[in-house]
Amino acid sequence: MSRSAPLVLVHGNPETAAIWNPFLRLLGRDDVVTLSPPGFGAPVPPSFDPSVQAYREWLAARLAVFSRPVDLVGHDWGGVHVAQVAMHHPHLIRSWASDALGVLAPGFVWHSMARIWQTPEAGEESVRQLFGGDLDRRRQVVAGLGITGDAGEAVAAAIGPEMGRAVLSLLRSAAQPAMSRFGEDLGKARAAPGLALIAAEDTDRSNGTPEQHRWAAERAGAQAVVLDGAPHWWPSENPGPAAEALTRFWRTLEDQ
Repeated sequence: MSRSAPLVLVHGNPETAAIWNPFLRLLGRDDVVTLSPPGFGAPVPPSFDPSVQAYREWLAARLAVFSRPVDLVGHDWGGVHVAQVAMHHPHLIRSWASDALGVLAPGFVWHSMARIWQTPEAGEESVRQLFGGDLDRRRQVVAGLGITGDAGEAVAAAIGPEMGRAVLSLLRSAAQPAMSRFGEDLGKARAAPGLALIAAEDTDRSNGTPEQHRWAAERAGAQAVVLDGAPHWWPSENPGPAAEALTRFWRTLEDQ
């Protein structure tokens, strides 16, 4: 039987690593590393230009320091970064899981807020409203998104102008047809076992429709699992279904 791989978690927008805390309590593991993308709970280095490709290479560089391939899990934009690494740096991972594969499917349409962020001037005004203001105002924004409890408090404390600038740069690098073109490489992700997480209660479909998730999973050679009762922010709001699905998935790898 092979040794378990270290577990690496990558979160998305507008989040910090605190989003994972309820999920981690369910796993009860002591070999987990949470990575915060620049601008999302971590400083943006002076030379870093937030883009889809830049975050892919940032994550690959962080994974390269591990002594052996890892099990990599991403939520929201973290799920996009994970899929990008699975496609372009599969030697760094034993397995991967993402809840955002749908954004790489043909016909994916960005949600309304993302399209505003991709629009000059309108995007800048939006991030001033959402990522500015005092702590009480930021708490209202986070609660409106559906992030609650200690995770919501931590996210509210962390969002600000730097995160807003990262959001604008990242989303503009991802304006269609960019994501569809990135999705053309999904077949390369077959090099490592993958799992597509479909949050059943993610009614906004901000990461794609269930059909788009399944299409991308099939292209990537990944299994697909529906997380019953899980909303978009499942790591903090209802992590149980994902914890169960991922634990089952990792167990299948131990005898390989």
